[in-house]
Amino acid sequence: MSGNAAHWFVDRHVDEGRSNKTAFREAWPGGRELSFGALAVRSGEVAAGLTRAGIRREERAAMLVLDQIEFPCLFWGCLKAGVLPVALNTLLSTDVYRAILNDSRASIVFISSELLDVVLPAVKDSPSIRQIVIIGGDVPEGAVAWVDFVSDLSPHPAIECAGDEIAFWLYSSGSTGNPKGVRHVHDALRVTCDTYGNQVLGITEDDTVYSAAKLFFAYGLGNGMSFPQSVGATTLLFNARPTPEVVSNILERYQPTIFCGVPTLYAALVHQWEVQGEVPSAPLRACVSAGEALPAEIGRKWKAVQGVDIMDGVGSTEMLHIFLSNRPNDIEYGTSGIAVPGYEIRLVDEAGGDVVGEGKIGELLVRGDSAAADYWNQRSKSRTTFEGEWTRTGDKYETSKSGRLIYCGRTDDMFKVSGIWVSPFEIEQALIAHPDVLEAAVVARRDVDDLEKPQAFVVFKLDRDAQDLEALKEFVKERIGKWKYPRWITVVSELPKTATGKIQRFRLRETSS
Repeated sequence: MSGNAAHWFVDRHVDEGRSNKTAFREAWPGGRELSFGALAVRSGEVAAGLTRAGIRREERAAMLVLDQIEFPCLFWGCLKAGVLPVALNTLLSTDVYRAILNDSRASIVFISSELLDVVLPAVKDSPSIRQIVIIGGDVPEGAVAWVDFVSDLSPHPAIECAGDEIAFWLYSSGSTGNPKGVRHVHDALRVTCDTYGNQVLGITEDDTVYSAAKLFFAYGLGNGMSFPQSVGATTLLFNARPTPEVVSNILERYQPTIFCGVPTLYAALVHQWEVQGEVPSAPLRACVSAGEALPAEIGRKWKAVQGVDIMDGVGSTEMLHIFLSNRPNDIEYGTSGIAVPGYEIRLVDEAGGDVVGEGKIGELLVRGDSAAADYWNQRSKSRTTFEGEWTRTGDKYETSKSGRLIYCGRTDDMFKVSGIWVSPFEIEQALIAHPDVLEAAVVARRDVDDLEKPQAFVVFKLDRDAQDLEALKEFVKERIGKWKYPRWITVVSELPKTATGKIQRFRLRETSS
């Protein structure tokens, strides 16, 4: 496997007769459509525009672009030109953008006009940026409009390159701190399609995909771009927040066959449908969840109302997509399934030795050809994460009787009670099983004797009083054991999360006392 990924994901479809087939459809009134043929042309125009702007091969192009048809045109256009697209989270603060732009040393930045107020101050403080391109809306002084950037140009073909060349960057979502620049090669995109996309999801040309997870991070990029484009399927794009109301409308109106979400969204959708008594009708044949482990209760409720299982899986920015997963007609809720074909996994102890046996907890390591090259400018972190062919995930797992892996928590989230490891996720699942609880997160807190015990942060479906909290503790005791129950329960209106839906437990630990 070698060569520029844009050849296979974009231009190949023209050669195979899909020029007129819809590749992307914007899922809002008046939304545009983009065919595979038009994508090939427009991405070639982007490559020509980069050349005209003096952006050289291997320079970085920062993308602060919403989920709209310009995103795939720009991403693949950069690859065709040998320029490295850096797809950035569109929900960050000005200070974080300033840090990332300075860290990546991007030469050009593309910004959806809706993001200008937050992004532009950071762009102006970045000395490496030579060109600012605005997609839609008013164009500030010193910038150029997208339509002008790609106008009056003949499309450039994709440059030849090795499959092992760096193709693009993603910044990690920051569930445990500041984002890190993760560098991926051209071949990694196709690896995820040949493994998870083909052998687990089973995506075909006839599918229509809607991913509530956005294109700017690894999970969404696979769901909404590389997987559909590997087979010539159609993707629905939505450029704003995927609220339960919005997602329900998209499912009903646009009739996707594959839906990709995160556990918090699945929980919110089930709750809304329970309250309203209306469930959208869609020809869903596959539903995917990642980002956080899926509580078993949510999976069972979804299956009851939609008639299709949720395939819970585990992926990471470092591995580009899912490498551990449940499979169609082979679902065991409460587990993360087994290794995706093409990947190998290990559980290791603190000394690096293999942990073998049912119920034994170890850190998850994974080996597969989609692994990132490294973290940009973070040599020490790269060396501790990428150990030869193996990548440390930072997740703790145990093996079930059936040989599947059960998520226990992030390595930094695990703690011991009475000398025994406690899985925050196990306690969270017990809390969510209560009919009044919508979401829960558990962290360690020290008691008066300076011993660690579980503290829970809970989002109720409706208002509840302190008396209910004692009943909730008893509920957990009955389900998972008296010593695991949360000694303290704090009621909150929402849990702190990354834009990808991961709960930021480190923020909860900061507030715990």
